[in-house]
Amino acid sequence: MALFSALVFGQSLQEIQHVKIDNLSDAQIEQLIKRGESQGLNQQQMINMAAERGMPGSEVAKLRQRINSLQSGGISGQQLQNRGGGNQLRQLQRTENPVDLFDSLRKSDPYYDLTPKQKSIFGYKLFHSRELTFNPSLNIPTPQGYVLGAGDQLLIDVYGASQQSYDLTINPDGSIFVPNVGPIQAGGSSISAATVRIKAALSRIYAGLEGSNPNTFLDLRLGNIRTVSVSMVGELVRPGTYTLPSFASPFNALFAAGGPNENGSFRHIQVYRDNKLLKEIDVYDFLTRGEFTSTVYLQDNDVIIVPPIRSRVEIQGPVRREGLFEMKAGETVEHLIQFAGGFTSQAFTDRMTVTRMTGDEMRVEDVVAEHFDTFFPQDGDTYRVGEILNRFENRVQVTGALMRPGTFALIEGMGIRDLVSKAQGLREDAFVNRATLYRTKGDFSLEILPVDIQAILNDAQEDIVLRREDVLHIPSIYDLREEYYVKISGEVNRPGAFAFGENMTVADLVLKAGGFKESATAANIEIARRVKDDTSGKLAEIIHLEIDKDLKVTGTDALEALKPFDHVIIRRSPGFQREQLVRVDGEAFFPGEYAIARADERISDLVNRAGGLNPYAYPKGATLIRRNEFYSDLSEDELKAATLTKVKANISRDSLDRTESEKILSARIDQKIEESIRSGEAARDAMNTEDFRQQSIIDLGEAQEGVGEIQIRDTELIGINLEAILANPYGPEDLILREGDVLSIPRELQTVRMRGEVLYPTSARYRVHSGFKDYISRAGGFTEKSRRGRSYVVYANGDVQRTKKFLFINSYPPIEPGAEIIVPTKPEREPMSVQGWVGLATSLTTLVILIDRISN
Repeated sequence: MALFSALVFGQSLQEIQHVKIDNLSDAQIEQLIKRGESQGLNQQQMINMAAERGMPGSEVAKLRQRINSLQSGGISGQQLQNRGGGNQLRQLQRTENPVDLFDSLRKSDPYYDLTPKQKSIFGYKLFHSRELTFNPSLNIPTPQGYVLGAGDQLLIDVYGASQQSYDLTINPDGSIFVPNVGPIQAGGSSISAATVRIKAALSRIYAGLEGSNPNTFLDLRLGNIRTVSVSMVGELVRPGTYTLPSFASPFNALFAAGGPNENGSFRHIQVYRDNKLLKEIDVYDFLTRGEFTSTVYLQDNDVIIVPPIRSRVEIQGPVRREGLFEMKAGETVEHLIQFAGGFTSQAFTDRMTVTRMTGDEMRVEDVVAEHFDTFFPQDGDTYRVGEILNRFENRVQVTGALMRPGTFALIEGMGIRDLVSKAQGLREDAFVNRATLYRTKGDFSLEILPVDIQAILNDAQEDIVLRREDVLHIPSIYDLREEYYVKISGEVNRPGAFAFGENMTVADLVLKAGGFKESATAANIEIARRVKDDTSGKLAEIIHLEIDKDLKVTGTDALEALKPFDHVIIRRSPGFQREQLVRVDGEAFFPGEYAIARADERISDLVNRAGGLNPYAYPKGATLIRRNEFYSDLSEDELKAATLTKVKANISRDSLDRTESEKILSARIDQKIEESIRSGEAARDAMNTEDFRQQSIIDLGEAQEGVGEIQIRDTELIGINLEAILANPYGPEDLILREGDVLSIPRELQTVRMRGEVLYPTSARYRVHSGFKDYISRAGGFTEKSRRGRSYVVYANGDVQRTKKFLFINSYPPIEPGAEIIVPTKPEREPMSVQGWVGLATSLTTLVILIDRISN
C-alpha cells in the first residue's frame, strides 16, 4: 500500500503529495488503520505524519474524515459524496450505537477485500492476513553470523582484573573509534570476526586479555541496529524501495510489499546482492513444511525480484484445498496432490481428469493412480477429481417387526433366513404369513416379490438368495388394522382419546381420564358404540350405566367391557352451578361484588343487598352494563388454572422453606394447571355460534356500501329507570340479573354536555327551566354544517331520545341533569358538474316546449 509505505518508511514523498483520498477504497483505508496500529501509531499520529510528509491540507482533512467514518462504523466520505450527503453525515454523527460494517465483514470473511481468483491462489492469503506479521524479532541474542555495518551500535564490556565499558557506533567508513586505542575496522565483518579483531586491539592496553591464563575478559553485544534500504521489484502488490531493520529477512520485505500479485511467482523469488544472485526462495517450503528460518539477512541495496509465474495449474473437486498451484519443473501430480492437502473421503482416487491446452485446441487426458508420480503438469492444466458413487456395493436392509431392523452387509449366498437371524429374529407382533421383498433390477426399476416368512423359517419353502440393495419388509399385525382407541368426554379432568386395551371397563377409562369433576353426575353415563353390518338405519348403540364416585359400576351392563372406538360421555349434574358474580358501583352503602343467589334475582334485590342508595345517589342516572353474546369470557378450565395458580403462590409464602407435603402439593398443582390450560386452549380454538355471528356482522358491514366498518362491542349499556324499579320491585322495569352485570349508580349530576356541530362544545350547569335551545345557545349556537333535525340527547341512564318534527317544526327532547346533547354533521354532497347543469338545462327547455305545445 503506497500511502502506508510513504507514511511509515519516509519514502516516495512525491508520491504521497499526489495521493487522492477519494480514489482509495474503504478496504485500503481500513488496511492503513490496521497497519498503522501494528506499528504503534494511533489515528492522530498517522494524520500528522501524512501532513509532515507533504500531503496537501485538503487531502489530510479528507483522510481524517474517512478514518473517523470507518472508526465509527458510518458511511464513507466517498459514499456520502455520491449521495450528496452533508445532512446524512450529521445524522450518522447523532447515531448512538453505530454498527461497524467492517467488523461484520471481517467476522464472516477475513479476506473480504480479495477477489475470488486471489483467494484461490495458493499462498496469496499469507501476505494479506491481518492476524499474521513477519516483523523481525529484536529481542533475540545477536547472531554470530550477523554482518556489521554503518549505524550499528556496539556495546563492549571489559571485566575481570580490569573493568571498562564502551558504547560505540560504526562510522560510515566501517570503523569504530576506541579511546586510547584508535580506529578499529568492524564494518563488513561478522560478530565473531569483529570480536576477535576488537579483542586483539584492546589487548594493547589490557594485557590480561591475552595469554594462556587470562584474567581479563571481553563481551561484545549489539545495541541499536541499523536500517537497510531494499528494492522490491517485479510482480508485487506494492513494488518499491523499503526501509527495514537490518535483522529483516526476505519474508519481512515480501510482507511489507504485500507479497506477489496475481501474476507473481511464489516459488522463484530471487534475492540479488552486488549484482549477483544470492538466494532463490520458495514460499511453498514455508506453507507445506514450515521451513521459515533463513540465514539470509538483508543488507543495503539488496534487490528482491518476484518474476512472473512459469507454470500454474488448477485442481478441482473433493480435495482438502482447491485452488491454483504453481509447479516447478520436475514436479508431478503426486506433488500437486500434496500441495492440495490430499484427497477428502468423498474423492474417487483411482483416476483424475486433466484438461490441457495444446497449440491450437483443448485436450482431455485421464491420469490413473499408478501414474500420479510420473505425470508432469503443464502450465494451464485443470485437474478434476471425481466423487465416489452414491450407492452401496453390498447393502441389504430389513424393516418392520424385527428385534433389530436396519442395514446389513451382504455376504455371497446370503438368504432371507440369514438376514432375519442377523436382525435377531422376529418380534411377537410380526405378520408371518406374508412379507414384501423390494428388489432393484438391473435397469433400476423396482420389483416387488411376496415372501412367506413362516414357510422359509420352517424350511417348508426354499430360501430366497438376496441381491445388492434388496429391502425386506415384515409388517406388524397392527400395521394391517385400524389403531384401536376409546374416547371419553364431558365432566372428567382429562377428556380425550386413549389407547384401547382388552377387558377395559368404564371405570378404567375414567381412571385414565383423571377421575370425575365436581360437576359430574354418576346417574347418567352413556356409551356410544359403533354399529356394524346393520342396514336398518341405526347409527349407534347407546348403553346407559350408573357409576359412583368410587368408580363402582352398577346396572345390567356393569361388567361389560368396552369395545374399540367406544365413546363414553359423562354428563353434568343438573344441580351443579358455578358461582356467578355481579357488581354495584357508585352511590350505594355497600358497593362491590355480589354472588347471584337465585336464578330469578333482580336489580331491586341487588340494591337491597348493597344497603340501598345513599343520600348522594342520583337514581335517574343509574345504568346497567351487561355483557352481550360477543363477550369472550374465560372457560371453566382457564378459570380453574388461574385459581390454582393463586393457590400455589400462597403456599408457605411467609416461610423460609416448604414442608414435604407442600412440595408434593405444589408439583400436583403444576400438573393440573398445565392440563387445565391445554383443555381451555382446545375449547377456545373451536369456533362457537357467537364467533360465527360476530364474523357475519363484520362481513355484512364491509359488503354494504356506505356502512363502513362495524365496531363489535362485548358489553353494552342498558337504560334503566331505577326510581321505578325501587318503587315497584319485581315489576316490568325490574330486570333479572345475569353474570357480569354492573349496576352503576352515579352521584347527583348538575351539568349538561354539548357535543358535535356547535360553535363551542362545552359543558354547562343544569337549570331546571332551561330547554334544548337554551343549552345550544350556551355553546354558541349551531354551526353551518349542523343537521338540527337529527339532533339527539343521551341521558345519564343510557336512554336516547331524538328530535321529532311536526309541520316542519323541530320538537327537541327535554333535558335532564347529566344529559349529553349531540348535534350531527350534514352529509357532504358533491357539487353538480358542468355536464350535469347542461343536462338539467336541456331537460327544462324540453319541458317548456312540451308544455307550450300542449297549451296551444
